Amino acid sequence: MTERRTYVLVDGENIDATLGNSLLGRRPTPEERPRWERVTAFAEEQWGQPVTGLFFLNASNGHLPASFVQALLALDYRPVPLAGRADEKVVDIGIQRTLDALLSRDADVMLVSHDSDFAPHVQRLLTGHRRVGLMALREYTSTHLSALDVELYDLEDDVAAFNVPLPRVRIIDLDAFDPETFLR
Repeated sequence: MTERRTYVLVDGENIDATLGNSLLGRRPTPEERPRWERVTAFAEEQWGQPVTGLFFLNASNGHLPASFVQALLALDYRPVPLAGRADEKVVDIGIQRTLDALLSRDADVMLVSHDSDFAPHVQRLLTGHRRVGLMALREYTSTHLSALDVELYDLEDDVAAFNVPLPRVRIIDLDAFDPETFLR
């Protein structure tokens, strides 16, 4: 019998686009991108079981970002480079198919994305004794995803996936308010 595990499915395109388009208004610098090893380490620590990290990449242009793929491999991720037609959201389709394939496995799932396209697939996973989590920047998470009964972990606050503080504006619980943050 194999040990129960957590599959971490990373929608890197979505995370990068959210950081660049919605939060920063420009392409994120390397220090403004998540430290992907912290994402899988957090999942393993949070749920106390082995983790398999799957990082989905759009390779429709016929090229792989070799240095990034090597970095992912060094971090024990399994890169999933997908190619398709220009009108296909290959990363989304790949993640949706993987979420559906996990229905037949006795495993837990953490999705790293803000994208509402995954809500029906995540909803189907919410049966039985499976744990399902979402890692994202809370304020950018699709309401379709955040409305589901999943464990939501903030990439910055809970996971500590970033080396620098992000310029976020979000609601702060009074009990967690630290005025020193605003006096810097």
